[in-house]
Amino acid sequence: MPEGHTIHRLAADLDERFGGRPVRASSPQGRFEAGAALVDGRTMGGADAHGKHLFLGFPRFGEEAGGEWIHIHLGLYGSFALGRGAPPAPVGQVRLRLATAEAPLAHADLRGPNTCELLTGAEKDAVTGRLGPDPLRADADPERAWARISRSRTTVAALLMDQKVVAGVGNVYRAEVLFRHNIDPYRAGRDLTRAEWEAVWADLAGLMREGVRDNRIDTVRPEHTPEAMGRPPRVDDHGGEVYVYRRAGMPCHVCGEEIRTAPLAARNLFWCPGCQKP
Repeated sequence: MPEGHTIHRLAADLDERFGGRPVRASSPQGRFEAGAALVDGRTMGGADAHGKHLFLGFPRFGEEAGGEWIHIHLGLYGSFALGRGAPPAPVGQVRLRLATAEAPLAHADLRGPNTCELLTGAEKDAVTGRLGPDPLRADADPERAWARISRSRTTVAALLMDQKVVAGVGNVYRAEVLFRHNIDPYRAGRDLTRAEWEAVWADLAGLMREGVRDNRIDTVRPEHTPEAMGRPPRVDDHGGEVYVYRRAGMPCHVCGEEIRTAPLAARNLFWCPGCQKP
């Protein structure tokens, strides 16, 4: 499932191509036909991301609070393919197609999302209201997350994956930020210190901003890069240089201990028992 940096990057790319422009909307697959018809030919006001949720706005100009939002959650299998020029014939199960109505031409095809629905502004607010603060948003309030974490007996690893606590953090960022701060993933949230939480939040914000910029996740510090350590670069479908994610059985870049893995909160957790002592 894409992590929050991917959704923010996608929002920026969609905004650059379609924001402020009349857009043709259709549903070649047919499953979003009614929603697409309601926004077809209207100007897209812009794209917004909150955690792993993407919103495409279509305001009704001249109305005080009118307008709709296409709400998209990619889930495990969703993808958004963006292109320049005239759109080709649809291939596969295209839930939503967006295309500019005039030059410069651009198009985007959405396939396999978990959610693709049309919402009012109030309904969008209800969705985002259920989410925790997003480290990539300027309006994020980390105090909201701390208020829940500091009272919880749940493991900090599970809390970071709970989108109601912190929005946008996925399995990679969860594992990596805990390693970077030498935090045992099985510690209860209430056992974190305020200083530890503030450092984790600031680090998440920085790492995820780099993820938006580079369109990949890199979490190793300069002294642990392949060039600095004289080691081969990581080879993995997810790309990026990491400390523990999907490195089970390999030696830690810092202490040499064997990286471990175990299921937690329906996902595989990765950590170093040497660097992240209980």
